[in-house]
Amino acid sequence: MDDYIRGNEEMPGHLARRFQQIAVAIFQSEVGAAGCDLTPVQYAALVAIRGRPRIDQITLAGEIALDRTTTTGVVDRLESKGLITRQVNAKDRRARELAVTPEGQAMLDRIAPAVNAAQALMVRGLSGEEAARLTRLLRKAIEANNELSRAPKRG
Repeated sequence: MDDYIRGNEEMPGHLARRFQQIAVAIFQSEVGAAGCDLTPVQYAALVAIRGRPRIDQITLAGEIALDRTTTTGVVDRLESKGLITRQVNAKDRRARELAVTPEGQAMLDRIAPAVNAAQALMVRGLSGEEAARLTRLLRKAIEANNELSRAPKRG
């Protein structure tokens, strides 16, 4: 019963939601100031595609922990911005292979300092040791609960 009495500021779910709001706002502000219109999810997809050229959309969805429908929307937006290409897989005509375009690579290179600045801002107020501990604890909680997610991370 005590859990219901605690204020929001003591509940991990509320704090995670607030941190996500702040993290998205910081990311979009920093990346926007670098002249780029890219969401954190689009960035995650672009980085994953760069790391695995010719990745298919289903594998991408698992790697960045998105459902297939959301992934399709993200891929559509990245393609419409000219940041990736999507081709039919020669072995499986149902699958689409993804690759980062030269424009996409140039954008990733251009915004790298902004992304790094955003990450530093997200943990402003914490010491280096505290920021590392926060990251470790977040990773640990996420890994322990991955299968409970609507879109578990795979791969």
